[in-house]
Amino acid sequence: MRTPPFELYTPKNLEEALATAGELADAGQDFDWIAGGTDLLPNYKWHINAKPHVISLAKVSELTELNPNHIGAMVRLHDLVKSEHTHPVLAKAADSIASVLIRRSGTVGGNICLDTRCYWFNQTEQWRESIDWCYKCDCGTGADCRVIPNQNTLCVATYQADLAPVLMCLGATIHLASPDGKRSMPLSEFFQLDGMTRNVLQPGELVTHLSLPDDSGEWQGDYQKLRQRESWDFPEAGVAVLWKQNGGAKPAALRVATTGLESIPGFHTEEAESALADWNGKESVNAMAEAIRKAVKPVQNTWYAPSYRRKMVKVLTRRACAGMLR
Repeated sequence: MRTPPFELYTPKNLEEALATAGELADAGQDFDWIAGGTDLLPNYKWHINAKPHVISLAKVSELTELNPNHIGAMVRLHDLVKSEHTHPVLAKAADSIASVLIRRSGTVGGNICLDTRCYWFNQTEQWRESIDWCYKCDCGTGADCRVIPNQNTLCVATYQADLAPVLMCLGATIHLASPDGKRSMPLSEFFQLDGMTRNVLQPGELVTHLSLPDDSGEWQGDYQKLRQRESWDFPEAGVAVLWKQNGGAKPAALRVATTGLESIPGFHTEEAESALADWNGKESVNAMAEAIRKAVKPVQNTWYAPSYRRKMVKVLTRRACAGMLR
């Protein structure tokens, strides 16, 4: 499979990158940002929403900064795993992504902005044409959604990235830049519940970095993941649980987030707060795990059945909480 032709731009700094984006936007030209390219380039080879212009961020060095409170969008996943500055749970999640070869190319920003996936969507152009196209990829053809028939107003493709739930639990803030300026928001507010829109990024806007609060090192926890194979595969379900200990049996704070189950990662504030309000150790963990199982709404667009993925969310939540009950 060959990538369709496109013009590649290689700006040397963020200012130049944003200027290029502005010029293309003013000219009415569609373009993509490319970071590591581990998701974008395979999609281009399959002719999935390819654009005529691509702006590479590989030479924008200011996006590679990494310290305990700052994670640049162009930090490689492998470097995130190996850095002494990385929170242990975040390092574990990053180390579970794909293979070491992919992690040496893939980036933090690319993982956060990972395109949603669906086995009706992530196929070759010839395959999609054989089923009368796909609503998400082949807009303008009038194609129906293959997962939920008789509607073409909402895409239910699944968000299957690993870093977001851990970063949400750590209280991360995401920072964006565009030719029109900069803005920031909690990572939990970055995602938008639609498999096509995915997040709040505007045309020409990119992620520059994520920042972590000063108390992020005080959080303990775990990340548990369901996938077909122990390496390479995207999560069919993922659960991050982080907590603060106060020296007693009851945690001082508790946060839970999930991935691989809907079009955006889930941040389960109510379930965590309910568990803390009437804390009773293992019983509270079991009740919270059941509440999260009921809250998630996977659909039949990945390899495991939705009923099995929901069941495993409960199992993964209990596993991730094991360190809290010792």
